[in-house]
Amino acid sequence: MGLGDKISNKAQEVAGQAKEKLGDATDNEQLQAEGLKDQASAKAKQAGEHVKDAAKDITGN
Repeated sequence: MGLGDKISNKAQEVAGQAKEKLGDATDNEQLQAEGLKDQASAKAKQAGEHVKDAAKDITGN
């Protein structure tokens, strides 16, 4: 995966943070949970990207 995927993952994380903060401000627990879920998903994808990058560095592919 390339730079576009990394940018997309970061955008998802930032959107999740915004959703969580909006949920905090409005006492909307469902929105808070969705924001946390979005952030976790984005961070998991980013971790996968880091693993792929590390494997590329090791193998040179």
